[in-house]
Amino acid sequence: MGIVSDGKKALSLVGQAVSSRAAVIDVRRTLASRPAHPQSHYRVAVYFADGAVNMYQIRQWYKPLADLAAKWPVVVLSRSATGAQAMLADAGAPPVAFVPTVRDLEKFISEQDIRVVLYVNQNTRNFQMFRYGRRWHVFINHGESDKMYMTTNQYKAYDYSFIAGDAARERLTRVLWDYDFDKRAIAIGRPQADHYSGALPYAPDARTVVLYAPTWEGDRPSAHYGSIATHGEVLVGALLASSNHRVIYRPHPRSGVANAAYGAANARIIAAIAAANVADPSAQHVFDQGPELGWQLAAADVAVVDISAMVYDRLAADKPLLIARPADPAAAIDTHGYLSACEWLDAEDAADIVSQASRVMADDEARAKLHQWVAHYFGDTSPGAATQRFGDAVAELMLQWERWHAGDADDDEGIDDVEDEGAGDDEVVLGA
Repeated sequence: MGIVSDGKKALSLVGQAVSSRAAVIDVRRTLASRPAHPQSHYRVAVYFADGAVNMYQIRQWYKPLADLAAKWPVVVLSRSATGAQAMLADAGAPPVAFVPTVRDLEKFISEQDIRVVLYVNQNTRNFQMFRYGRRWHVFINHGESDKMYMTTNQYKAYDYSFIAGDAARERLTRVLWDYDFDKRAIAIGRPQADHYSGALPYAPDARTVVLYAPTWEGDRPSAHYGSIATHGEVLVGALLASSNHRVIYRPHPRSGVANAAYGAANARIIAAIAAANVADPSAQHVFDQGPELGWQLAAADVAVVDISAMVYDRLAADKPLLIARPADPAAAIDTHGYLSACEWLDAEDAADIVSQASRVMADDEARAKLHQWVAHYFGDTSPGAATQRFGDAVAELMLQWERWHAGDADDDEGIDDVEDEGAGDDEVVLGA
C-alpha cells in the first residue's frame, strides 16, 4: 500500500509540475501581448501568492479595489502562475504583475512607487514581501468570521489591519498580547457587501429559496467546520424533495482537497441537483461555482452555512440564516460573538430543514436580534458606507507615507540578496 500511495503522490507532483509549467508559459505569453506596466505608476499593491484554488480570496476585492484605483493605481503582485493565469482571464481583475521569484518581485518594486501593500490571506510567502520597508503593509483579509484563523498572532506582522468592526476588535483583544488596537486595527466594515454582483440564474417564483454554502473539511480537527458529509446530503435531499423550495448549492472550492469522503459527498450532491432539474425543470435548482458572490446572498430567503466567512457574508445581508453545527467536537467554536446567539442546525435535524427554514423566517424576535448583530460586526451597512471607510483608511495611510518621506532623499532600501525560497507555484495557506 505504501508503494502504491507513494506512486500516486509522485504522479500527482509530476502532474502539478506540468500544469504549473503550462500556466507559466500561458501567463508570460498573455502579458507579452499586453502593454507593459508604466514605470512609477502604481501606488497600491495587492500581494497574492496563491494559485487558482484560492482565487475566491481576492476576487471578492476586485470591485472595492477598482474604486480605490480611481485615485491610487492598483496592481496585483502575483507569485503563482495559476493565480496569475486566473486573474488575467477575469474581466474585472486589477492589473497583474507576474513575479514568481524574489528577483522578479524586487525588480518590479524598484520600478514602481508602491506605498501601501494589501494582503488578503496569511500565505507563508507573505514574509518575502515584508522585507520591503518604507511602505505600509496592511492585512485586509478575505472575509469576516469567528474562526480561529481570525485571531492568529500573525496580525502583528503587519503595520495595520483593516477589520470589519467592533466584533473583530473584541475578538483580537481577547487573544493578542501587547497589540496597539487603537492604532493598528482600523474598522472599515465590509466593502465587498457594497458590490454584490451577478444575475439570477433562474426565474423567481413562489418557491422559498435556500442557499446552502458549506465550507471545506479543514486540515486539522480544530478546523473541522465542513458539513457536506454530515449535514449536506440529507439537507439537500429534503429540499429537492419539496415542490415549494429551490436550492442554491455553493460549496467551498477546496471541498475534498484534504478528505476524499467530502469530495465524494460533494459530487453526489451535485449529481442529485442535476437529476432533480431533469425530473422537474421548473424547480431551477442551482449548483453554483461561479466567481461572483452577492446574488446568492441577496436572493436566498434562508441561508444554511458552516462556520466560515460565509456566516458573516450572509450576516451583512441582514437576512435569516442557520449555521450547521460541526459534528467533530474538536472543532473550535468562538462562543463570545454571534455564534453564542445564532440559530444552529445539528446534523440530526438536517432532514427537517423545511420546517427549520420556515421557523427562522417567521421569527420576528430573531430578526431583530440579527439586525443588532449586523451592526456589531459591520457598523454602518448603508450602501457605500464601507467602501468610503476603506478609501478613507487608505487615504490616511497615504498621508502618513508622505509625512514619513518628507525630506527623505535617500531611497536606497538596503535590500540584500536573499535566496528565493518557496518559489513553487502553490504554497500552503495557514488557516485558510
